[in-house]
Amino acid sequence: MLGALVPGTLAFAAPAMAQTKWNLPSAYPADNLHSENLAQFAKDVEAGSGGKLSITLHPNASLFKAPEIKRAVQTGQAQAGEVLISLHENEDPIFGVDVVPFLATSFEQARKLWAASRPAVEKKLASQGIKVLYAMPWPPQGLFSKSPVEKIEDLKGAKWRAYNAGTSRIGEAVGAQAVTVQQAELAQALATGTVTALITSGATGYDVKIWESVPYFYDIQAWLPKNVVFVNQAAFDALDKPTQEAVLKAAAAAEERGWKLSQDKTRWYYEQLAAKGIKITPPSPQLKAGFEKIGATLTDAWLAKAGADGQKVIETYKK
Repeated sequence: MLGALVPGTLAFAAPAMAQTKWNLPSAYPADNLHSENLAQFAKDVEAGSGGKLSITLHPNASLFKAPEIKRAVQTGQAQAGEVLISLHENEDPIFGVDVVPFLATSFEQARKLWAASRPAVEKKLASQGIKVLYAMPWPPQGLFSKSPVEKIEDLKGAKWRAYNAGTSRIGEAVGAQAVTVQQAELAQALATGTVTALITSGATGYDVKIWESVPYFYDIQAWLPKNVVFVNQAAFDALDKPTQEAVLKAAAAAEERGWKLSQDKTRWYYEQLAAKGIKITPPSPQLKAGFEKIGATLTDAWLAKAGADGQKVIETYKK
């Protein structure tokens, strides 16, 4: 009799909830500030969707290398991704507006620049089937060097680490030998002497233990580049409305949290670098003037490439 009742009982049981799973590749270590924010974003999405959407993070370029991530999301090889958006400046100048030297040198200015440029960035990515979720800045970019740098001319002949078109152009402008090295390979490049000078954040310096190879850091605050987190539009459209709303709500929270986290950790990174023996100093007047001159030249060059869209972004930013 009991056996006869079981089928009837099962017939009334609710079907198991189907869970959607996304992969989200990133290029940075799991304990990096961006990765920590991504991990919280993923937790918020799973909680907010009632478990209907689960996001698996793949940090440290373990699934795709940094320059490959956007294409992977665009083609659906990964449902979502995080990328330093300026990596793709050669594809469209608008992706490189946040690395125009000395255009936005504080968190407040960088946030204003993101607000001015976000519509153009979203429009371009939307044309490629990608939806922007949020952006988070790196701490201000400073100059690390194996030897003292008092003026621009001191960088001539240095082995200059570039990670995008903008940093390559700066290397050329200072007379250095530019070599493209993404973060996952940076520690080795520094250890082997492939790189002797670079502009990057204190966060990256900390991540790669830069004190083992480079003793000098000049706080030039050249720009604040951003990582953008995005999703394949078709993957987003396949979610039900409540789950879409959970993703967008988690993304908005991640953006607010991310900007504050980057700002709060900037001083901490400097303290850690100093404790490891890095000599942190402001740039000399000659060095600052030299970089500002280069910045003005590169801003004009960027505007010439970016055309009307770029001009509109700059005008909006400067209002």
